[in-house]
Amino acid sequence: MIKVALEGAEFFAYHGFYPEEQVIGTQFLVDVQVGFDADIYVDEDNLHNTVNYEVLYAIIEDEMSNTRKVLETVAQSILNRIKTEFTFIETAVVTICKQRPPFRGPIKQSVITLSYTK
Repeated sequence: MIKVALEGAEFFAYHGFYPEEQVIGTQFLVDVQVGFDADIYVDEDNLHNTVNYEVLYAIIEDEMSNTRKVLETVAQSILNRIKTEFTFIETAVVTICKQRPPFRGPIKQSVITLSYTK
C-alpha cells in the first residue's frame, strides 16, 4: 500500500452553522491521506501512476472556498472529488480542524474526520 498525504493545509473560510460564522470566517487546517495498491505504481517516474499533490491541493482549496454550514459536508465533497479524480485509490481520510471555534471557553480546535475504504 502506498500512502500519499497533505497535512496542515491552511485555509481561511466561512464554514459554520451560525450566520456570524459565515460573515466573520475563521482559520481551518485540512489533512488528507489516500492509499492505493503499490502494484499500480509501476517503477516509472510518472505522475500518472500516483496521486498528484498539486491536484489534491486544488480539490481541497476549491471545496474549502464553497461556504457550507456543516464541516462534514465539506469533507464529503472533498472525498467525492478525490475518488472521482483518482479512481484507483482504496482508502482516504479527510480531517478538517476549525481553529478557535466560537465557544464561551478557550478551545484550540474542533475536528471532524471522514474515512473511506473501497
